[in-house]
Amino acid sequence: MRYDEPLFRPPSEADSFILQATLGCSWNACTYCAMYRGKRYQERPLDAVLADIAEARERFAEDVRHVFVADGDPLGMGLDRWEPILGALAEAFPRLRRVSTYATARNLLEKTPEELKRLRELGLSLLYIGPESGDDATLKRIAKGADAAEHIEAARKAREAGMEQSLIFLLGVGGRTRSEIHARASGRLATAMDPRFLSTLTLTVIPDTPISRLEDQGRFELPDVHELLMELRWFVEEARPSGAIFRANHASNYLPIGGRLPRDRDSILAAIDAALAGQVPLRPEWARGL
Repeated sequence: MRYDEPLFRPPSEADSFILQATLGCSWNACTYCAMYRGKRYQERPLDAVLADIAEARERFAEDVRHVFVADGDPLGMGLDRWEPILGALAEAFPRLRRVSTYATARNLLEKTPEELKRLRELGLSLLYIGPESGDDATLKRIAKGADAAEHIEAARKAREAGMEQSLIFLLGVGGRTRSEIHARASGRLATAMDPRFLSTLTLTVIPDTPISRLEDQGRFELPDVHELLMELRWFVEEARPSGAIFRANHASNYLPIGGRLPRDRDSILAAIDAALAGQVPLRPEWARGL
């Protein structure tokens, strides 16, 4: 396929057909993120996107079950682009079960309920949303572009349209000064947004990002490993979705762990406590990654 690198996808989309409908991120201001800083945001020509679908159809039409639409926040595209893309995907892949994409609270709020319902009817069923924090002070500091209340409203709109959500929260992004506030507020936001899938990652400070410059100036300090495990514990304590698959097994995390919330809360907390007590080996630094 013709991809404009770098190309990113959620870990759970490893076996998906990646369709690059946009390049970069229309927001591209989050202080911790370096994913698309070298790309100018643009929507790829529709005929090129449809040509990619046609090529994929010729090569593996019967094999595609899942499609992930990239790059950073394609939900911001209008229905005049989404409708032909989703229609072509449904026609090309007879065994297609799921179409997913990254989304932000901002572009969810910009869509009308009718537009979101139409997207769901056409097959867009899962949105990956990264609030990163439920703490408004932290959200402002990392330039997320939406506060906790706006994320809750965005989640409500997605849910009412019939779309599932996969939420990502970022351990450590509040720094040492707001560590517990950030972690507990994140758990409460996860409760309010009530996703089908829920995950925590751990912040890695990337050189030449705004947050790295704050770190260099002594204005941001990443919590240490013990404090990050405490953040994970506080998050799980507070997170009470109605029924979510929870994962903290991303390569960035020191303690790979998972389960279902609220069903497995006690066992997850017990595993975190064991790690805090030094009874469980943690992922070594050389094995961690983005």
